[in-house]
Amino acid sequence: MCWIGCRDILVAWGGTVTPSGVFEDFQRKLEPIGHGDDHHARLEHGFLSIYTSKSKSTRYSKSSVSEQVMGEIRKLMSLYRDRGEEVSLTITGHSLGGALALLNAHEASSTIPNLPVSVISFGAPRVGNGAFRDELHQKGVKTLRLVVKQDMVQKMPGLVFNEGLERFDEHITGALEWVYTHVGAELKLDVQSSPYLKHGLNFLGFHITETYLHLVDGFLSTRSNFRVDAKRDVALVNKACDMLVDELRVPHSWYQLGNKGLVCNEYGRWVKPRRDPEDIPSPIEGAQKHNLNIEEAQKGRERLVHLQSL
Repeated sequence: MCWIGCRDILVAWGGTVTPSGVFEDFQRKLEPIGHGDDHHARLEHGFLSIYTSKSKSTRYSKSSVSEQVMGEIRKLMSLYRDRGEEVSLTITGHSLGGALALLNAHEASSTIPNLPVSVISFGAPRVGNGAFRDELHQKGVKTLRLVVKQDMVQKMPGLVFNEGLERFDEHITGALEWVYTHVGAELKLDVQSSPYLKHGLNFLGFHITETYLHLVDGFLSTRSNFRVDAKRDVALVNKACDMLVDELRVPHSWYQLGNKGLVCNEYGRWVKPRRDPEDIPSPIEGAQKHNLNIEEAQKGRERLVHLQSL
């Protein structure tokens, strides 16, 4: 049992690394998620496609992301409820992962009765319209959005036409079915609140997860300065960007895989690690025509290395 008084299932969604990658996911098209004239909730086409698409011709997409994650959630729900435990669901994600977290929360709250659902997102874009937001509220989904003021991703899509139009009369704007709307409560973070961060223009630095975690670690309130006893190592901010002030002398983009991902094999040669068959992507059509066998090719390379070492 966890400290909140129940068994909490946590689902964490990874996201697109760069802002440009998120923009590629935007299709700038809202489409209905239900059927019938009375169903007004709409979702961004690109996010909905990522969550629900599947293909029998590929190794990993024979079932959709939706089917995979909901299958695991139901499995855990049955396990803990059979033990007599109360169960809740918390879903989190950064960037695109934050968008998928909302889709996941909507499906879980719609299909699993009596399940408390919460969402905590970091730098997530807008996902749907006002009717989608209202549906989540009616289902009791609790949502907290953490956004960096300077981060452009959290302002998209709907940079101009967004929930701000709700201040106008519906006779002017209509029912806002085609307007993007954020969901839940917002906690706004500011790069300028940290004495460790550069204040210049840096789209990547504003959006990466480490910047968010650094600002959360130092946050006390909107009226307080950066927390002086923050414990998260500031060097982590520069893992993949150049956001720290030069006085700290932390190299930018310093993180890399050990030995650039190479491993030393039994013959003393540095090679790429051998991949398990289930981790090898499905062969493309051209490879199938040439009857390429990835595992046999790997064995052939190993035999060649062995002969060279004799």
